Amino acid sequence: MVFLNAAAQGAGSGMTSTIVMFVAVIAIMYFMMIRPQRKQQKKIDTFRKGLQPGQEVITNGGIYGKIKSIDNGVVMLEVAHNVVVRVDISVIYPNQAEVQQQGN
Repeated sequence: MVFLNAAAQGAGSGMTSTIVMFVAVIAIMYFMMIRPQRKQQKKIDTFRKGLQPGQEVITNGGIYGKIKSIDNGVVMLEVAHNVVVRVDISVIYPNQAEVQQQGN
């Protein structure tokens, strides 16, 4: 009877430590991967809400341009003299050269 009791306690202890380790791994993944990604996405969303005509930007396809106008989530982007393309606002990112100039 004593042996059965000890075996039952040992199995319960192993299960608890497994659950604790699983929770710890999930917490580490959250703080190392998910949280920074959400923070970066919030920063990009704030940038997109503050877009103004005349601002230099880059698309996710690597096209540099200057914003001509913004209307209902559609950006008219001048990529060369008298060459304007229509792109969705979700593909617009800050021009890193301009960001670095503002930082200095």
